[in-house]
Amino acid sequence: MENNQYTFENQSFKDSYRHTSSHILAQAMKRLYPEAKLAIGPSIENGFYYDFDVDFPITPEILEDLEKEMRKIAKEKLKLERFEMPRAEAIKFMGEKNEPYKVELIQDLPEDAVISFYQQGEFVDLCAGPHVDSTGRIKGNAMKLTSATGAYWRGDSSRKMLQRVYGTSFPKKEELDAYLEKIEEAKKRDHRKLGKELGLFLFMDEGPGFPFFLPKGMALKNKLLEYWREVHTRAGYVEISTPILLNQELWHRSGHWDHYKNNMYTTSIDETAFALKPMNCPGGMLVYKSQPHSYRDLPLRCGEIGLVHRHELSGALHGLMRVRCFNQDDAHLFMTPDQVEEEIKGVVRLIDEVYSLFGFQYHIELSTMPEDHIGTEAEWEVTTNHLRSALESMGKEYVINEGDGAFYGPKLDFHLEDSLGRTWQCGTVQLDSQMPERFELEYVGPDGEKHRPMMIHRVVFGSIERFIGILTEHYGGAFPTWLAPVQVKVLPITDRTADYADEITKKLSDMGFRVEVDHRSEKVGYKIREAQLEKVPYMLVLGDKEAEAGQVAVRARSGEDLGAMDYEAFEAKLLEEVAIRKSK
Repeated sequence: MENNQYTFENQSFKDSYRHTSSHILAQAMKRLYPEAKLAIGPSIENGFYYDFDVDFPITPEILEDLEKEMRKIAKEKLKLERFEMPRAEAIKFMGEKNEPYKVELIQDLPEDAVISFYQQGEFVDLCAGPHVDSTGRIKGNAMKLTSATGAYWRGDSSRKMLQRVYGTSFPKKEELDAYLEKIEEAKKRDHRKLGKELGLFLFMDEGPGFPFFLPKGMALKNKLLEYWREVHTRAGYVEISTPILLNQELWHRSGHWDHYKNNMYTTSIDETAFALKPMNCPGGMLVYKSQPHSYRDLPLRCGEIGLVHRHELSGALHGLMRVRCFNQDDAHLFMTPDQVEEEIKGVVRLIDEVYSLFGFQYHIELSTMPEDHIGTEAEWEVTTNHLRSALESMGKEYVINEGDGAFYGPKLDFHLEDSLGRTWQCGTVQLDSQMPERFELEYVGPDGEKHRPMMIHRVVFGSIERFIGILTEHYGGAFPTWLAPVQVKVLPITDRTADYADEITKKLSDMGFRVEVDHRSEKVGYKIREAQLEKVPYMLVLGDKEAEAGQVAVRARSGEDLGAMDYEAFEAKLLEEVAIRKSK
């Protein structure tokens, strides 16, 4: 039986293994290019990286040479030994090795700090550790350098651009092969590539970070929003819409200006400062405040598909995953204190229903009070306990994410797992007692007195655009029939069946299905292959025989030939599949 101490089931071993892999990379670089200057080299979620200052581009050929040298170092089974020096001595030591980035890192440490290093053979690196005991612990044939890119020193765009080499490593060659296969599959599923190929969305130089949705992309987006409205109506929500441009005073009142102003777009109207909303919350507060409320009105659940704008750095933009404007499926729930936990449970159930529809597994993180927060520690303890209690009473497992709450309250983050095993943070539930206080929200209680409501901020999809990007990659563009931009492609074989093809197309269209007909003078095999590339769920091949019998020859996008069937039978099949919203 394998000892889990030396497998990736042990997170500590996994981190140490990959941290040591980064040191092996640095040692290989110094052996092949002694003039290279070393910066930093941590382990990361899927591997490791190391930043280097070199006066040449790190090409794929150089990556291959580095890999070969790394395998040699692994075979040498060099022992990793830790030693320490006083700060002044460490600065001198790294200075003599001509490692200016290491010197800077040491200089940032306190005067009385004891500085630790790790040595393997001739190579020494400034490092707090931990590491595995020997380079021989790292499997040379299970290491791979995956890419090289630019990275500013210490993330500061005013500092020098270094070259970052990314890599990954595993205890077994089979694990590396499986990971690389997953990476290749992810490239094929890249939503930016598929979005363009399938005619869903585009990005233009005239609006970097601002997506353009095409007709098929809008069909997909509208279907998602139709589903969103359906489940929210069933869950007792009302829908509102608030302006995208509101005056700056409002953002001061909400606290967003102090915590978020660098991400906000501003303008001036009639000599008054305004800001494009980066989130929907303050508008939701104004809607609640616009009329008096009784405890009998609560809970009040207000949903909004709100267009928000956030100033993201150009280097951070990434297709639909990181944009500068997006629609957020926000909701703000106002309630009495004794309704809080039941409302949290209701939101958790709703999120579970939505994610289950798409076949997503997920895990929950409870994020607690950050350093930059408003409200007292006592208030935070109450709201955090509400979230914890609701989850535990539902039997939901969760992990604590210390210090990562919103500035106004603790939150539950839902991290969903896609078909490639990648996780995405989408849904969130934030419990807030601060905004109602800042906006002086009130309701009249059964005692006839005025009271402050509690409030939940929550999203399910999160950014609609980002969720579409995730779905595109999750399904590889082959969306479930109920969601597919085009559900059926009608393919007449000859001109003689053109009228019958139009008749079938109209019948399906009148039933509310999204259908296209291909009248081009191409061979039917070509039309079928093209429809398959377009990921259309069903193709109806219509020849003379089908036209005479009132039938359709059905093919699935998988290539499966479902044979001929009466039109009514196909229509019933399609209706059932769309009605139950099959996830695949």
